[in-house]
Amino acid sequence: MSHIVVIGAGQAGASLVAKLRNLGHSGAVTLIGAETAPPYQRPPLSKAYLLGDMAVERLYLRPESFYAENDITLRLDTNVQGIDRDNRTVTTGGETVPYDMLALCTGSVPRRLPDSIGGALGGVHVVRTLTDVDDMAPEFAPGRRVLIVGGGYIGLEAAAVAAKKGLDVTLVEMADRILQRVASPETSDYFRALHTAHGVKILEGVGLETLTGESRVTGARLSDGTEIAVDFAIVGVGITPATQLAEAAGLEIENGIRTDAEGRTSDPHIWAAGDCTSFPWRGQRIRLESVPNAIDQAECVAQNMLGAGKEYVAKPWFWSDQYDIKLQIAGLNAGYTRVFTRKGDKEGSQSIWYYNGDRLLAVDAMNDPRAYMIGKRLIEGGKSPDPMTVTDPATDLKALM
Repeated sequence: MSHIVVIGAGQAGASLVAKLRNLGHSGAVTLIGAETAPPYQRPPLSKAYLLGDMAVERLYLRPESFYAENDITLRLDTNVQGIDRDNRTVTTGGETVPYDMLALCTGSVPRRLPDSIGGALGGVHVVRTLTDVDDMAPEFAPGRRVLIVGGGYIGLEAAAVAAKKGLDVTLVEMADRILQRVASPETSDYFRALHTAHGVKILEGVGLETLTGESRVTGARLSDGTEIAVDFAIVGVGITPATQLAEAAGLEIENGIRTDAEGRTSDPHIWAAGDCTSFPWRGQRIRLESVPNAIDQAECVAQNMLGAGKEYVAKPWFWSDQYDIKLQIAGLNAGYTRVFTRKGDKEGSQSIWYYNGDRLLAVDAMNDPRAYMIGKRLIEGGKSPDPMTVTDPATDLKALM
């Protein structure tokens, strides 16, 4: 039986190997991860785990014993140096591991500040791995001053945790508004008001010129000349797909590791899934950074590695938790031309509906799970209700189905 090697022990990699066994694959399976912890959930890192509301064991996707019980060789704290496509081997620390089929689930890496503007100073953190969060956790003491660079979801989630813990929080966003790349002005307005009400100082249209300090950050100079004192900083300026191994192996790259609809790369013996992957979707090529995509795509790839020949049809959805607000997003809003707001049944609940012309693209639902679920089903079913009907408070959303 064939030996399947999976590089990357995150959500996609863990889902892929579990699915292989679930489907009855009896050959050897090896899962290689660079971190010391077994595969774990990332979303709670910047929320419940950082708040201290979740023990580390609850982060684990499965008990570590699961891998041995299912005859999956789990190799942690292991970096892969290279892929030899001709001989079908991967090299880890001088050791060569042969494969019949290989899956790349290498995920993504956070963008960091350049050293030239203080990115290498002590007290400058990113939020991506368990180690990242463990390193920054001691910084979260009441009254300390934190600068958050970047007004995307990671930055806003970190701001919410810091504010709840009683810190003095300043967030800077170089674009004209927070969430500018991913959401409508209406959604930006909602979350700006939410954070301001919790004491977060949000500076939009202001960039970071440099962090200051000798060996550790003590302050920041902003693009408008403002200087502020800080005790530590969190950088949330996006992530990039981890494609270095694939590039070095000569695989095709296009905003991630390029795959066909089944998850196969330009090498027929190598597959890819998760954040690192770009794939065809509705006549375009996209890359999705989300847990649901990592799971669904990995499970589809597992089926196809065993010969299913099944095209992956993504159903994009995302979420973010900030304070007592749960944001749920269905669909992709890229290319929207019109936005409509529907007030929810409870105070603070509302939904934002994105249209391109008459076609419904996406829904942002804030503490409104009903709007999210119905919006998701409408989008997946290719239905686009009249926006005037959607925003009419007298409309029963369920009737739109």
